[in-house]
Amino acid sequence: MKLTVSLGQMRVATSAPEENLAKAQRLVAEAAARGSDLVCLPEMWTTGFDFAWNAAHGALHEEAIARVSDMARRHRVWINGSMPEMTADGRPANTSILFDAEGRRAATYRKTHLFSLFHEDRFVAPGQNLTVAQTPWGPVGLSVCYDIRFPEIFRTYALKGARMVLSPMAFPYPRLAHWKILVRARAIENQLFMVGTNQVGSEGPGGEGEAGEGRVTYFGSSVVVDPWGETVVEAGEAEEVLLTAELDLERADEVRQRMRVFQDRRPELYDLN
Repeated sequence: MKLTVSLGQMRVATSAPEENLAKAQRLVAEAAARGSDLVCLPEMWTTGFDFAWNAAHGALHEEAIARVSDMARRHRVWINGSMPEMTADGRPANTSILFDAEGRRAATYRKTHLFSLFHEDRFVAPGQNLTVAQTPWGPVGLSVCYDIRFPEIFRTYALKGARMVLSPMAFPYPRLAHWKILVRARAIENQLFMVGTNQVGSEGPGGEGEAGEGRVTYFGSSVVVDPWGETVVEAGEAEEVLLTAELDLERADEVRQRMRVFQDRRPELYDLN
């Protein structure tokens, strides 16, 4: 099954959802004009990581979600990216939402591994479940940024039949080498497409004095890696850009037949507790 996917690598304006929504609208319109079926945006692309501001503006988050839904419906494309969403206990969650071309939520995943180095665990409600979305292209797994360091997620998705995982990112320097290795490793070991859409630009996550590393600069390098570990398309480190590529998800089936990793597993030997 083939699909055309676009990755919107963008500079996110902290605590400025109107600016970010306007930018996303332009990216989605251009992606639709290119014939894209799916548009992927970065992690926390509507607001960035000012934790105090995000906690205080739940109504704006709900409005942003509704506007992205409308964006998907008007342009007849699927849209994914992570956004703050308020939980029942009044805390924001870092939520990856997959909207279908009717503007409906096809799937929702709340980031399960929160980045303690930036004190994300102090300000954000953790997700409690993994999510495999049912799409016209087959099962698709959802993850968010730091999750990529936890290979169990991606193996779980592969075992559930996913042939592609969508990963909105806010990955900063100095960990560019880690990103390049990890995204390919997850693709190769699980024989699936990895779609990683990163931010560019700088911000101070959590506000000055809150984040463990202070101000950070994101390195872009958004990428699609195929199930054999080959790069399909990749962005540079600094520019805002819309990447577009056609993917054939049957490539995952071909690779799994060629390299019989899943048949050769020995799960009776593995203790992951």
